[in-house]
Amino acid sequence: MQQSKRTFSLFRKIAWYEGISYIVLLFIAMPLKYLMDMPLAVRIVGSIHGALFIAFMIYLYLVYDQYAKNTKWALKAFLASIIPFGTFVMEKEWKQEQSLV
Repeated sequence: MQQSKRTFSLFRKIAWYEGISYIVLLFIAMPLKYLMDMPLAVRIVGSIHGALFIAFMIYLYLVYDQYAKNTKWALKAFLASIIPFGTFVMEKEWKQEQSLV
């Protein structure tokens, strides 16, 4: 597998897990904190999500650099990571882009 194809594949996997962690943080951990007085849920899920978000941003840059993507692409990917379900919506487009390598 070419290095750049491997990079895009890892980007998509990280995006998937980052999206899941964001949904869990927003719809499970935060309600547990504010409705059930269980702040530990946010601390744990938030830490995992934070690490995945950092990994997502690193791989976003690597794909941007290796594939010579434009700034619009990078901004769209970033926005997908901060909008709930955004990475899942973008998955189809990213899968198609990866297949063109």
